[in-house]
Amino acid sequence: MEKITQNAGRKSLGQFAPDFAHFNDDVLFGENWNNHDIDLKTRCIITVVALMSSGITDSSLKYHLENAKAHGVTKEEIAAVVTHVAFYVGWPKAWAVFNMAKEVWNETDGTDTRAAHAASMIFPIGAPNDGFKRYFSGQSYLAPISKTQVGIFNVTFEPKCRNNWHIHHAEEGGGQILICVAGRGWYQEWGKEAVEMTAGDVINIPAGVKHWHGAAKDSWFSHLAVEVPGKNSSNEWLEPVSDEVYDKLS
Repeated sequence: MEKITQNAGRKSLGQFAPDFAHFNDDVLFGENWNNHDIDLKTRCIITVVALMSSGITDSSLKYHLENAKAHGVTKEEIAAVVTHVAFYVGWPKAWAVFNMAKEVWNETDGTDTRAAHAASMIFPIGAPNDGFKRYFSGQSYLAPISKTQVGIFNVTFEPKCRNNWHIHHAEEGGGQILICVAGRGWYQEWGKEAVEMTAGDVINIPAGVKHWHGAAKDSWFSHLAVEVPGKNSSNEWLEPVSDEVYDKLS
């Protein structure tokens, strides 16, 4: 079972309430969430039920709904869970959770948005990008296209998903090329305006440039990520893109 880690407590309250931050990051998520007596999928469902029962429908519920989805809870399963719990804790609470769950599972008016996006491109969406999920806000997917000569990967972002600011380093050459293959998204370099990307758009990213890329609020987004060969290449992941920066984009 993958190890769950959390540093939200230290980021938000490390100076103001260091003990609370310790209990949140090291005990609740560091020890309790890594207990193997309950699998992660079940633990995610229990957490959503507990928050729903308490009437908590803020960002913490959205985080745990996203976490549940990332660990295999399907749209049908979360709908059944919320419906069942509604009989015990109240119909208004269920409505509040459903409104947020529809956003997390990207369901609007019964349209399967993931299938529609997949049908719009020739490359596969791939598997959940779990190996890099700590560097993404939201759910992303990864499909290797080529691993020889030049690395090429199809990266797919669900609506609102974006990666953290990051820098591709190299002593010579290096960097990355993005080729949008479906949907609509954004690319932004530090200190510059964001650039909209749609199918066919190409972005050349030299080594040493701080940047991020991801989906628009209302659209899935897929791009090929082409790794430009370089000497002693590496990738430095930095802070998440703030809601203040992202919410300004339309």
